[in-house]
Amino acid sequence: MFERFNVPVLDVELVKGGDKWQVSHIAPFPFQELTDPEQDLFAIYLEAFSRKVWRAPKRKKSYRYEMAMLVDEHEKMPPSNNSAIKRFIRAANRIGMDMQLLGRRDMSRLGEFDGLFIRATTNISNFTYRFAKNAEQMGLVVMDDPESIMKCTNKVFLTELLLNHKIPVPKSLILNESDPHWEETLLEEIGLPAVLKVPDGAFSLGVVKVKDIDSLRAEAKRIFEHSTLILAQEYLPTPFDWRIGILNRQPIYACRYYMSRGHWQIYEHHKDGKFSSGSYDAQDLKRVPSQIVDTALKSANLIGSGFYGVDLKEVDGQPYVIEINDNPSIDHGIEDLFYGDLLYDRIMTEFLRRIQLRGL
Repeated sequence: MFERFNVPVLDVELVKGGDKWQVSHIAPFPFQELTDPEQDLFAIYLEAFSRKVWRAPKRKKSYRYEMAMLVDEHEKMPPSNNSAIKRFIRAANRIGMDMQLLGRRDMSRLGEFDGLFIRATTNISNFTYRFAKNAEQMGLVVMDDPESIMKCTNKVFLTELLLNHKIPVPKSLILNESDPHWEETLLEEIGLPAVLKVPDGAFSLGVVKVKDIDSLRAEAKRIFEHSTLILAQEYLPTPFDWRIGILNRQPIYACRYYMSRGHWQIYEHHKDGKFSSGSYDAQDLKRVPSQIVDTALKSANLIGSGFYGVDLKEVDGQPYVIEINDNPSIDHGIEDLFYGDLLYDRIMTEFLRRIQLRGL
């Protein structure tokens, strides 16, 4: 709550409706009206907060700019593994920037930094969007920015945007729960098998393939319990997906991700919480088919000038855009296999360029 309101003492009332607690009232509370024990407790936490923000140990080396990287230490599949994070830090240091890691509870520290690099999975419903929004309002250089997060996490918006600009995508259809004929429309326009997606990517319902009427009805019913809309797309089987990394309207890396053995997706999530994945290979951008790179670049440029990963399938030489990611993965040993440290240097140099431009 302090991250949201930045008020030292808050009066908060909670009410229970059914099985859930909800905030019914929230307002500033005068410090003078706290009881003696409450004032003692407040003083303890104020001292701890002040020590955390203002009394951090001095760094051995002086840097011109300060960078923050937002991570989620509890995330099972973060956008960057620990080895990649270390390489980002070293890349920042090489060009005169310090890099510190922030967690979800470090919102109050944003004012210490010149830039914010988000390396936790983004969503408008979680802490990453709040960090991006606050950082932007404070004048930090932030990737990715809140507008890119909103656009990329809304699959309906993305699909319509791509179609309006005549960028090839799989046959797509928006299913509305209130439409009694949605099933017939899907069968007529797309057919089976088909892929069903939650439009805003919320609720962690994922992406499912339906191959017959029974599975279509069961999965659609499950998704409709949380969303009035479903994005349905034709199923395009390919041995691998392309990922083209775009930064500041320029391609910076290419990688192929192969489908998990015996599965239709790159990642196969198991009931025990574990997952398996297919192989991968990073490519020299010069060797990637030009139509793949051109389509990826055209797609990402519709979103902005941030850092994006465009996923594409190639069918008979024709590229089809599957998704535009605002927070693409950079793992050591995968995306950096071809360009190595140059990839980390490229991203950090762009942060430096934007920070310097901001000061002009």
